[in-house]
Amino acid sequence: MEEEYMATVGLIGTFDTKRVECEYLAACIRARGAAVLTIDVGPLSDAETDVTAADVARAAGEDIADLRRRADRGAAMDVMARGAAAVVAARARGGDIDAVLAAGGSGGSSVASRAMRALPVGFPKLLVSTMACGDVSPYVGQTDIAMVYSVVDVAGINSVSSQVFGNAAAAAAGMAEEYEWRRAEGGRQAKPAVAL
Repeated sequence: MEEEYMATVGLIGTFDTKRVECEYLAACIRARGAAVLTIDVGPLSDAETDVTAADVARAAGEDIADLRRRADRGAAMDVMARGAAAVVAARARGGDIDAVLAAGGSGGSSVASRAMRALPVGFPKLLVSTMACGDVSPYVGQTDIAMVYSVVDVAGINSVSSQVFGNAAAAAAGMAEEYEWRRAEGGRQAKPAVAL
C-alpha cells in the first residue's frame, strides 16, 4: 500500500516573543489537515521547536550563546534572517516543507521575509504582518511573497487576530497541499516561458 504524504507548512516565528501566536497558528494549520515544522528565529528563545533558535544561528555560522552575549538586536536579527534563509531553502529542496508561513511585527517580518526570499518563485510563502498596510516592497522585493495585514498588533490572540491567523493558516495549508501535489505527481506542467 502506498504511504500517503501529508503536506507540511514551515512555520517561522520568534518564539521568544510570539510563542502564543505561533502555537495558535500551528494548531490552526493542523486543524486544516497539514503538518507543521516549527522554525524558531527568536534570538533569546529556548523553545522546543523542530528547528531551534540555536539551529538557525548555526545555519548562519554563528553560536547562539555568543549572539546573546553580544546583546546587539540588529546583529542578532541579521544572523537569524541568514540562518532562517539557509534552513528554509534546505528544507524546501529536501521536500520537508511545502509552504512557509510567518506572522510578526516589523522585526519578525523582516527576518521571515528574508528567509522567504531564499525560496523559488512558485513555492508558497505567506506573511501575516503589521507592515502589510503600507509599502511592502522592502519585504517582498522581486518575489511572490503573499502578505496579509494583521489588522491588529501581533500580540496575543483576540477576536480579530484569531480570524486573521485562522484564515492565514487555512490559506497556507491549502497552498502547501497544492504545492505537494505538484511536486509529488509532477503536477500541471507549464510550458517554459521567456521574458523579452
